[in-house]
Amino acid sequence: MRNRNQPTKQPTKHTTKHTTSSTAKTSKNVTNSTMNSTSKNITNSTMNSTSNSTSRKSSKKAGGASLRSSVTKASQYTVDQPTELMEFLLLSMPNKGRNTIKGQLARGQVLVNQKETTQYNYPLKQGDVVTVEWVKAKEEDKPVGLKIVFEDEDIIVINKESGLLSIAGGEQKELTAHKQLMEYVRRAHPNNRVFIVHRLDRDTSGLMVFAKNEKAKLTLQNNWQEAVLERTYVALVEREVKKPEGKIVSWLTESKTLMMYSSPKPNGGQEAITHYKVVKATKAYSLLEIHLETGRKNQIRVHMQDIGHPVVGDKKYGSSTNPLGRMGLHAQVLVFIHPTTGQPVSFKTDIPGKFMGVFGKSN
Repeated sequence: MRNRNQPTKQPTKHTTKHTTSSTAKTSKNVTNSTMNSTSKNITNSTMNSTSNSTSRKSSKKAGGASLRSSVTKASQYTVDQPTELMEFLLLSMPNKGRNTIKGQLARGQVLVNQKETTQYNYPLKQGDVVTVEWVKAKEEDKPVGLKIVFEDEDIIVINKESGLLSIAGGEQKELTAHKQLMEYVRRAHPNNRVFIVHRLDRDTSGLMVFAKNEKAKLTLQNNWQEAVLERTYVALVEREVKKPEGKIVSWLTESKTLMMYSSPKPNGGQEAITHYKVVKATKAYSLLEIHLETGRKNQIRVHMQDIGHPVVGDKKYGSSTNPLGRMGLHAQVLVFIHPTTGQPVSFKTDIPGKFMGVFGKSN
């Protein structure tokens, strides 16, 4: 088993890196760097929707297959060698899964030489121009409290806001990340599903990964500790943490009231190991970068209480201040082995603006 005490090495050149901004209340600052296309036979130009698509609005089919009245932009691809449409689109758009593309075909968003095409195996010849029209989502269809950072055939990675449940427990019926993603994938096909792989506490924001099929779910869940190469959080905690970095080891047990209790010695509980480094500190607050060696329930929150610096806004584990109006914990970096390709994929978000705001405008 890999020694998790060693710092995680940066992913190799095979790593897919994705960076997204998670600053206050916006999602339009997201930058997603996806896999480079392996096809050398594709020319891709992205453009704003032009009068060509506008003039085609009159071709809207009965039954609502065409959504061109909502088109905001389109992407064009030129075919350099004979192939079928689905294969060509998968190579042209490597960050889009097969089911997503099937949905685009069904909705009339794909055109070959300016003619709407819904046939996935439509034969393409050299010189054909394939246009994919991007439809603006209706306001009521947009997820609430989350942003999709990356999606392919097997996984969806999101940036979750504080206050949103990962998944409902028991008979809870409130809005959750899982429920919204289920509705999202079923717009492409009613049999599509998403599966929970891990969780974030309701009041923790940041990166989560969901599986889109049973195989991906089992691969990630059964090997989670080995598959995850790096999990980095940022935490805003109370008072000045004077030790610049440290390691916390304890054993955690859960009470009947769902509180996690920490013991410095083995007591039959789960071993929990947390590494932290001070990023910035004043007498009132400290911003910490936290690396998890294990992933136990409420681990960071309990360990911050253990060292006398509870996470701000975390009344359950000893906090008496709440300068952010939320809990000061954010899952900033997630690096793991992709369940299908076997290659590392890396995702990173910015530190939430509010976290830095408590240190003054100069920061």
